Amino acid sequence: MEIIKKEIMFNGKSLSLETGELAAQTNLAVKASYGDTVILATVVSGDPNPEVDFFPLTVNYQEKLYAGGIIKSSRFVKRDGRPTDAAIITKRMVDHAIRPLFPSDYMDEVQLVLTVLSLDENSDPEFLAMVASSAVLYASDVPWDGPMVSVRVGYIDNKYVINPTRDELEENSDLDMMVSFVGDDKKFLAVEAESNILPEDTIFGAINYARDSVDDVYKLIKEFASEVNPDDKKYEYESQKIGEDVLVAVQEIAKDEVRKIIRMEYDKTELSDKRDDLKEKVLTELEGKYKKSLMIRALEELEKHEIQHLVLDEEHRPDGRGIEEIRNIECKVNLLPRTHGSGLFTRGLTQVLTVVTLGSPSMELLIQDMYGETNKRFLHYYTFPPFSTGETGRVGGFPRSREIGHGMLAERALRPVIPDQKEFPYTILLVSETLSSSGSSSMASACGSTLALMDAGVPIKDKIAGVGVGLITNDDFSKYKIMTDLAYMEDAFGFLDFKMTGTREGVTAIQCDMKVKGIPMDILSQVIDQSKRGRLVVLGKMEKAINAPRDTVSQYAPKMLTTKVAEDQIGKVIGSGGKTIKEIQERTNTEVFIEDDGSVVIASPDIANAQKALDIINGMTRELEIGEVFEGRVKEILDFGALVEIFPGRVGLLHVSEISHSYVEKVEDHVKEGDIVKVKIVGFGENGKISLSMKALESNPNTGDQRHGDQRRDSHGSGSRNIRSDRGRRDPKRRDRRRD
Repeated sequence: MEIIKKEIMFNGKSLSLETGELAAQTNLAVKASYGDTVILATVVSGDPNPEVDFFPLTVNYQEKLYAGGIIKSSRFVKRDGRPTDAAIITKRMVDHAIRPLFPSDYMDEVQLVLTVLSLDENSDPEFLAMVASSAVLYASDVPWDGPMVSVRVGYIDNKYVINPTRDELEENSDLDMMVSFVGDDKKFLAVEAESNILPEDTIFGAINYARDSVDDVYKLIKEFASEVNPDDKKYEYESQKIGEDVLVAVQEIAKDEVRKIIRMEYDKTELSDKRDDLKEKVLTELEGKYKKSLMIRALEELEKHEIQHLVLDEEHRPDGRGIEEIRNIECKVNLLPRTHGSGLFTRGLTQVLTVVTLGSPSMELLIQDMYGETNKRFLHYYTFPPFSTGETGRVGGFPRSREIGHGMLAERALRPVIPDQKEFPYTILLVSETLSSSGSSSMASACGSTLALMDAGVPIKDKIAGVGVGLITNDDFSKYKIMTDLAYMEDAFGFLDFKMTGTREGVTAIQCDMKVKGIPMDILSQVIDQSKRGRLVVLGKMEKAINAPRDTVSQYAPKMLTTKVAEDQIGKVIGSGGKTIKEIQERTNTEVFIEDDGSVVIASPDIANAQKALDIINGMTRELEIGEVFEGRVKEILDFGALVEIFPGRVGLLHVSEISHSYVEKVEDHVKEGDIVKVKIVGFGENGKISLSMKALESNPNTGDQRHGDQRRDSHGSGSRNIRSDRGRRDPKRRDRRRD
């Protein structure tokens, strides 16, 4: 095979597209490289399936561990496992950008596989995946109306940055946006973004900045395709366009009824019942004349055109609302008695219940991917059970791609307002249960999660809300309507589902799902403005239910205390082989965590136990003073006194002369190993050795003074001198033990 390669320098790195060497049995395979990151993109089309009434496009994004030089950490399984949530989000991002560009009558099965073969952490594989997807589809013989072009944008020190490095995104950037455009006029096509509460003007500016920065990449894709497929040949496929005869037959039966149904302002349940009745009528009257799938598609096409006519020409929505009117909203908190926090958000027939669970730092999620291992302390999951749409189906098991995508959207929306771990050391898990769905349940989950977080006493920095915004348009955009809060048929037959979340001050996340081949930038600007207005309305409704986080966490949540020790004291707290920290945990019934910078987190269901552990750690690591009193545990009996542990790992000598004001014949007559004794610090020896006294806490029967007696003390008064004449013979076992 002839090897064809095109290469440019983009943003300081080599960006290349190559074909002809790998995967020869595909429709086309492209090896794309950016810096040292390499992705193999392959596209294969299958035979048409006459029974399929949808476009069966599959996108797979595979993060191979070997790409980053990683071996799976499991002792029992070394093979790469199921895709990470991040990989599924990337796959969905690619899907959203390429799906609108396939012909509407094309329904052959298509599979696009993107495999990361080599990873350079400073050369973005997600950007490369978007470029490779466009190149392999546009240059292949698969029907596709591209190319599209994508780029990542960051915002660092009030400046836009193209394709920032991974470290720059995580540590310095207030924006992480992947945005796509299509055609020579670079219409807006798709976006995925997370931002640190940035104003809408800054967000729109980032999209325009990206649009002005992609010309070289767009040119590279076109030149590569023109050399690989110079005649732009696409294979002839069997059109699945609905025949005129089927459309006419269905219209004759259903047109008047469709027009009537969508004007009756039914809610989703009533509307669904009416539509089902009409569908049954069409299928019965035309039974045997046409395929069932064609009749259903013809009926849906009739409904879509009728909704377009209703909205564009009559300026009327199916449920009677105004263009920017949001359905009735109800917000509740504290629904569940034993959970750590709960929030119920209802908007029309859409309803989401979010539950918060707070855990210790040990409950963080450990993620292994091609970048290595990372910990994650804030997680949001989203469920979409079949009963939420009045249907039956599978419950449980691995979440579907859609559930992962919606869950991650809400997680990104909330992440900028989650308190720092030093301020709030809990692991935070949110689960949004979709109880009923009729448009924008992902936005409802973001709103319900905000309510639940405040109910749980999580000190979030601000409140987050969002609302879906959609678009109904004709083919040339000469007529269009932007609608706030899409519901049911508007969502099903609309051309755009734009989801944007944020606070009153700015944006935190965006996701866009489009069914047209891009929209003009001026329409996008209006969509963003209208989305903000809707968000402010939703925030106002939420604030009536709860306006600020509760002062304390739930009585059922674990209690956390924090402190910080000097870095040179970390080893003292941990102890040899973790012995000391384990002893603290066992003694106080707590969990203790210590970071490399000396930050300590103590978790316990009982705040008193947590405080006890905190006191122990603070005592272990602070400077002690003469005169301080402690309750210590006798660790060992010596022939000249006892070793008393006043804190785990901090032991002092209770000399025989400091046990009592009266004469002590045997140490064992006064204290035994394991006894808890009250002692006072009376001195320090060399290397910080601690001298303790029991008698200093008692009144001297001879003088009445509560101070040291004079029982055979040395001239320094340290109580550390051995007086053999008073002790008699030593037990050789004790001598050996002392020597050891």
